[in-house]
Amino acid sequence: MNETIDLLTNHRTYRQFDSNYQLSKEQLEAILSAARQAPSWMNGQAYSILVIDDRSLRQQLVTWNPGNPHIAESSIFLLFLADLNRTKKVAEKKQTPYLVDEGLQPLLIATTDASIALQSAAIAAESLGLGTVISGSVRKDSKAIAELLELPEYVYPVAGLSIGKPIVDMALKPRLPQEAVIHYNKYQDYSYQAIEDYDQIMTAFGEARETMPWSEKFANFWLYNLWD
Repeated sequence: MNETIDLLTNHRTYRQFDSNYQLSKEQLEAILSAARQAPSWMNGQAYSILVIDDRSLRQQLVTWNPGNPHIAESSIFLLFLADLNRTKKVAEKKQTPYLVDEGLQPLLIATTDASIALQSAAIAAESLGLGTVISGSVRKDSKAIAELLELPEYVYPVAGLSIGKPIVDMALKPRLPQEAVIHYNKYQDYSYQAIEDYDQIMTAFGEARETMPWSEKFANFWLYNLWD
């Protein structure tokens, strides 16, 4: 097709990085510029990006997320924040009520804006020949992280992005079959056999960090709420 589609369809997550490799200032600025140009609802840009290059801060994040040592070992860690504090400032300046606490829509808007910006950053980093891994686990320690990083009211972490030079190659991970994901015009139900087939594919793939079939992993996650 083209280089962009090739990049996207060959995405893989890297978790082992050269801890001595440093991104250049130009690389980091290019990644941040790409993220800032991401689309957002009404051009509201309800997110902020926290660039964390302080090793002690990153090590504290690893202490809370021991399964993600890449947060400290990667060249840079970007924390994408849903940011509703900016529009709070606008409301105060314009002396209008700030009804952001009424309903879920503001949270969805800010979370979506931050997520799209994060994806743009990841694509930009990969286009530079770098490796990335997205860390959603920061959400389980959101209160502690907010205190550590002095986040203001109405700002919360959505996900982090580790960027660096990979030292271990990764295979392209299989995805769910198309009939379980892609629908045309109306949602079209599919046989559970598609999920069972995917379980077998992922078991054969044999990723070391996966200790149970895909379906069992998510059945247990929602049953036990593993982030508590």
